[in-house]
Amino acid sequence: MTAVEQIRHFNRTVTQRVGALHDAFLARSRPLGQARLLWEIGPDGARVRDLRSRLDLDSGYVSRLLRALEADGLAVVHADPADARTRVARLTPAGLAERRELDRLSDEQAASILAPLSERQRDRLVAAMTEVERLLTASLVDIAVTDPDHPHARHCERAYFAELAERFEGGFDAATYRAAEDGGGLLLIATLHGEPVACGALKPGAIAKIKRMWVAPPVRALGLGRRLLGELEAQAAARGATAVRLETNRALTEAIGLYRAAGYREVDVFSDEPYAHHWFEKTLPGGPGS
Repeated sequence: MTAVEQIRHFNRTVTQRVGALHDAFLARSRPLGQARLLWEIGPDGARVRDLRSRLDLDSGYVSRLLRALEADGLAVVHADPADARTRVARLTPAGLAERRELDRLSDEQAASILAPLSERQRDRLVAAMTEVERLLTASLVDIAVTDPDHPHARHCERAYFAELAERFEGGFDAATYRAAEDGGGLLLIATLHGEPVACGALKPGAIAKIKRMWVAPPVRALGLGRRLLGELEAQAAARGATAVRLETNRALTEAIGLYRAAGYREVDVFSDEPYAHHWFEKTLPGGPGS
């Protein structure tokens, strides 16, 4: 069985086992889409655009789901008092009660999946599900060249600088930072469900420089740092670089481990970066000695 065939077989098994094929999910009066949206709105409410982003659904479909929940008296949609251009969905008392019932039934369903299995099988199933969820989440991340003035870029820059200030001995002065995208460079931003979660910058040249590699803590188990690094290397090679260089601080032990595992070798000092303790270089395919 090929990888694609195995994934399709897995999808069929899961949708059948969780009851996604039924019009009435968990024996309630609504299909899975409405039940999931009810759960995502949550007790605190949610912006409609955030719901679309988190569920990867188009605007029209989300609007139809919300209208169905409103018709059943489970939700209301109104303008955000802080921004009239933004719509907010909130659950009514009946909606909150329905959400609690869905949680109860979901717990019962999960228990019914585990019940026929031995303790060892249960441990294996839960571990496998955890790994599948991690890998599926990784597959949802998009990486794209982004304008440095885009809000996503500014978010990553602030988060990156804040982490450096926290982890570096003596802190970090952002005023000393020189952006790689100044003077023809580029910035890559990774997004998950429409939210920025990682960044990396490239300064092209015969020997390109990689800067501003940062991955948000919640997604650091997804292999995103290695993927982002590979994308930057590909961008450098496409612009004629034969090698890439980067420097890093000794406090960033995870980054140092990533670079070494990705084939970077430590070299002599090649910059006057005040916060650097390690300097790395990697020859790209087609470069000298590759």
